[in-house]
Amino acid sequence: QVLLVQSGGGLVQTGGSLRLSCAASGGTLSSYGMGWFRQAPGKEREFVAAISWSGINARYTDSVKDRFYISRDNAKNTVFLQMNNLKPEDTAVYYCAGRYLKGDSIVVVQAQDYDYWGQGTQVTVSS
Repeated sequence: QVLLVQSGGGLVQTGGSLRLSCAASGGTLSSYGMGWFRQAPGKEREFVAAISWSGINARYTDSVKDRFYISRDNAKNTVFLQMNNLKPEDTAVYYCAGRYLKGDSIVVVQAQDYDYWGQGTQVTVSS
């Protein structure tokens, strides 16, 4: 079983940048498709970005395209979400998620398809 431990996040002004990290504890992220989701107060959890376990493919929700970038370092068992040009509407608790996959190009975008979740980290963007 993989334990996902998140770090990063915090408070930033509009237009600023943050990087979130998600590391596997007690296991490896190789062969795991990974994703990032977020949940704002009073809203449902929504998909942000996902990456195949090989890193070949990635997908983003439209609102973060060209601002957020998902990447991974399988040697360090870590997945990253680089967030640039942050906006107040990006304020939310961000969660990383993982699922074991046999295909190295598969990207998983539905929250219900993930098996493992990080603890969540708060990102607040002030206007």
